[in-house]
Amino acid sequence: MSTPEKNRPAISRAVFAISVLVLSAILFVALNTFSNVSLQNARLDLTERSLFTLSDGTRNIVANLREPVTLRFYYSEDVVTEIPSLRAHAQRVRDMLGEIASVSDGMVRIEEINPEAFSVEEDKASDAGLTGVPLRTGDKVFLGIIGTNSVDGREVISFVAPERATYLEYDLARLIFSLANPEKPKLGVVSNLPLDTGAGGLLLAMEGRSEPFMIYQELQASFIVEFLEQDFDRVPNEIKVLALVHPKELSPQTLYAIDQFVMRGGRVIAFLDPHSEVSLTAGPAGKPVQGYTEASNLPVLMESWGVEMVPTEVLADRLRAQRVAAGARQRRQLTDYVLWQRLVPEDFDQDDPITAPLDALHIGSAGILRPTEGASTTFTPIVQSSPESMILALERVKAAPSPDDLLRSFESADQRFTVAARLSGPVTSAFPEGRPLADDEEEAPIELQSSAHLTESIEDANIVVFADSDLFDDRFWVQVQAFLGDRIAVPTADNAALVVNAVENLMGSNDLISLRGREPADRPFTVVEDIRRDAEAKFLAEEQRLQQRIEETEARLAELRAELPDGSSASALLTDAQESEMQSLQRELAEGRRALRDVQGDLRRDVDALGARLAFINMALVPILVGLVWAGLGWTRRKRRRARAEAAGRAIVTSNSSTGGAA
Repeated sequence: MSTPEKNRPAISRAVFAISVLVLSAILFVALNTFSNVSLQNARLDLTERSLFTLSDGTRNIVANLREPVTLRFYYSEDVVTEIPSLRAHAQRVRDMLGEIASVSDGMVRIEEINPEAFSVEEDKASDAGLTGVPLRTGDKVFLGIIGTNSVDGREVISFVAPERATYLEYDLARLIFSLANPEKPKLGVVSNLPLDTGAGGLLLAMEGRSEPFMIYQELQASFIVEFLEQDFDRVPNEIKVLALVHPKELSPQTLYAIDQFVMRGGRVIAFLDPHSEVSLTAGPAGKPVQGYTEASNLPVLMESWGVEMVPTEVLADRLRAQRVAAGARQRRQLTDYVLWQRLVPEDFDQDDPITAPLDALHIGSAGILRPTEGASTTFTPIVQSSPESMILALERVKAAPSPDDLLRSFESADQRFTVAARLSGPVTSAFPEGRPLADDEEEAPIELQSSAHLTESIEDANIVVFADSDLFDDRFWVQVQAFLGDRIAVPTADNAALVVNAVENLMGSNDLISLRGREPADRPFTVVEDIRRDAEAKFLAEEQRLQQRIEETEARLAELRAELPDGSSASALLTDAQESEMQSLQRELAEGRRALRDVQGDLRRDVDALGARLAFINMALVPILVGLVWAGLGWTRRKRRRARAEAAGRAIVTSNSSTGGAA
């Protein structure tokens, strides 16, 4: 007789499940408490370009601090409890400040202040220049930063606007950099563009309604900007970098002054243009502002620098074309405009600190740069077009062809053209005989006679030349929003970053350059864009064929009608053949117009179909796949349970059989 097995207490499935749930809840609370205390600033950045990781530029700025910096973060935390989006944005500001402080080795101190209504802190915040945003409840929301150094330096961000969230690290790093470097370098500017007044010119400036270009304001934030009259004999010694922004035609004496500035080791950045659209912008009177020039070039200096820009050539790029309004007569809302380009990282020199951090650049009616033969300098392209580019004659551009006309006649040269280049190396003077005399001069002024003429640069030159000036125009790259009387720039491209990067690089400062292009990278749907571009090319070809057919039909109908006397009826005077032809032409005309409408209506068919497939994948396919996986796992588990039950049943039967046999 077999010995019965010892009975052991068994835990029911219900008790086991409840125990697991209770332990899971305890573990969840414990992990959250631990993470809130110990992992508050911990992050895992999985983006392609590490967009949310503190950059090396910020770390370098903080590491080079020679004196402590205090950042006072004014945040009305109690007021924004009912505004989740603003509360999340404020938390990101707080986290970023905490990250900067954590890598500063105590050199950056953070103080958070909650300016309650009618408190002393609220008065201090308002007096310091912070902006309190009024709510419907009557409360004010403060979300600003006041930075101070150990002396009397002070920098203010009046309101950390959510619209500039992608530029948060740059704004904070620039504030710290300004506190650490209170003495700004001087930038000389020679320009015939309304940089400091906007498109309205001096007339609106005198009325107090001027709106300076945002790029000019960015330059003012980092440098002391000094405008030089466009006729000068010498560049002041305190100017390290000279920016030539679409200057008018300069006199030989002024060209000589720039030439000798380069010979003395000065740095030059030039923005030239064969067709400046911003110069042709209508002013308050409805006409371009008087005195502005359409084209700018410096052939005398550029020859000595080793670069040329043919004044009659304008760049067209089909692959990088921007989308513009198609016109009132078109059924499409947007079309490609090959004269305006949105350049992307693959068009930039990734080894040059000026262009490496950039994500996008908007230009318009740009020129083309080429190295000259026998130049002593090294010509390095830093901005180029795409391979699907061509050269357009300036006269055709001036004729204002429609975007569709440009697309129909586009013939790619299958090569990249240079839009911006860096020139480095020794330079010889463009004036080997010395300073040229003006018509009313017999000899050079005394103050210039004492200065030695240099025929060669005392050190290798560092010159950057751009074949476009329209990139300064706010309309090309930024959406300006009014916020409580202030102008907030929401960039759509990195035009400002490009200009400031170039100036800072020539000044010798690179710490902020790595920060300016760190907004979330533009990740276009390239497949969708290719389909759209192919569909539009087919549309334009078919549209042109149908339009020609319609015009020919209308012309023939007009000929038949012209054969009729005035006031006569067609049926009375036309022959049977003519009447049959007219009816056929009218049917053909109606058929042509119907076909044209069908072509225009089918333009987006491929794109819409792809969009529908993507929507299905995003909304339906993934849940279906997850459901199938769970169904498969459930079926597998049931199969295993059934197999175990069958095995246990067979074991019991075998055991019983053995017991019976033994008995």
